[in-house]
Amino acid sequence: MGRMTSAPTGRLMLLDSASLYFRAFFGVPDQRKDDSEPPTNAIRGFLDMIASLIGTHQPTHFVACWDNDWRPAFRVDAIPTYKAHRLVDGSLAEEESPELLTPQVPVIRDALQALGFPRLGADGFEADDVIGTLTARHKGTMAIDVVTGDRDLFQLVDDAANVRVIYTARGGVRDPDLVDEAFLQTKYAVANGPAYADMAVLRGDTSDGLPGVAGIGEKTAAKLIEKYGTLVALRAAVDSGDPEIKGAQRARLEAGAAYLDVAPKVVQVAPDAPVEEVDMALPTQVADPVLMSRVASEFGVTSSFNRVLSALRIE
Repeated sequence: MGRMTSAPTGRLMLLDSASLYFRAFFGVPDQRKDDSEPPTNAIRGFLDMIASLIGTHQPTHFVACWDNDWRPAFRVDAIPTYKAHRLVDGSLAEEESPELLTPQVPVIRDALQALGFPRLGADGFEADDVIGTLTARHKGTMAIDVVTGDRDLFQLVDDAANVRVIYTARGGVRDPDLVDEAFLQTKYAVANGPAYADMAVLRGDTSDGLPGVAGIGEKTAAKLIEKYGTLVALRAAVDSGDPEIKGAQRARLEAGAAYLDVAPKVVQVAPDAPVEEVDMALPTQVADPVLMSRVASEFGVTSSFNRVLSALRIE
């Protein structure tokens, strides 16, 4: 693992946007008194999360990463069950989304645009891939905080390059798990981000429709990666007849060979998605005051905008 040649000069915060606005939608009460009013709980919650994150972690740079494609063809081609359980009945492309969340997502886009936060996606790729690409592009030049409720992104953790995950699944943005290599070792018995990805391939993930290797659970997967170092080395040991891999365990790994041929490309985030180069520095003024005023008044989210402006120290 390479060491940084110089200390990082800033902190880049990468938001897994959909992860956070889904959390906001389910976590923030719907305060409408009349069903004819537009729903706003995800908008309010998302903006409040941004204010809290910036206030607490003091990033110098910030990107809201976006799912231009929530179920990319290259992952579905490799494993057809990938996220298949989240498809709208009868659709091959549309993701199930709560009826009252769907109309709030364009408003969240407008809010980000008005405030001047860059929002980046890449056609044919998920937000995870945007995050992976921006991490690969900028790690070592500044510290990186990945904000997500999705443990898939634990694979990016890299103490030497100052990359950690602010994991919101349990405590939200106000009391998240700060995931570094020590957290991975304690919680999953894996040494680093790449080892987590290899363990996750073996274990599988029912929430993403990844079957894993039948009969290999998380603890066994972690022990195998610890012993052999990488999934590639483990598979080489199986293929070469390593006598320490025997009995039912050998049979399971051999039976899972076809899955193991394709699963890494599904689990690993892309380090080289076609993500636009933009100025990622925190805004120092409102980018579009007219748009912000319209969104604030139309959806009643003035106080949420004000909390973000306060965190940004914009008068």
